[in-house]
Amino acid sequence: MKRAIFPGSFDPFTIGHYSIVQRGLTIFDEIVVGIGNNQAKKTLFSAEKRLEIIREAFIDEARVKVQIYNSLTIDFAREAKAGFILRGLRTVADFEYERTIGDTNRILSGVETVILFTEAAYAHISSTVARELISYGKDISAFLPPNVKI
Repeated sequence: MKRAIFPGSFDPFTIGHYSIVQRGLTIFDEIVVGIGNNQAKKTLFSAEKRLEIIREAFIDEARVKVQIYNSLTIDFAREAKAGFILRGLRTVADFEYERTIGDTNRILSGVETVILFTEAAYAHISSTVARELISYGKDISAFLPPNVKI
């Protein structure tokens, strides 16, 4: 079985994230969405709320699991028995960061990073922008996966 983790803070989980997972399911048998619980990061939604939102997005997809983790991503990959880390790229700036982390993870553990480029229709959507819009009371439903309401 080819299992991947898809790690992130997902605050909130956007339609861009959803698209990466959906496309990843054409490559992997199972994807574990890992919600990193970074105590240093100020989040809008609790980890438990993000877990609920992501589970709701994939309510009809048994091949997607969702977990909160409090460790290095590579340790979470081992815990999940995943041979791959799935990542999405929106911009060129994302590439250098992801390459450095991906190379480090492969050297430390042999776990490969698989990168999918964000669909052009979603490239402008980021969790940062979504959080800001929410803070000003704007409707972000167009930025969210089907079945998800915030």
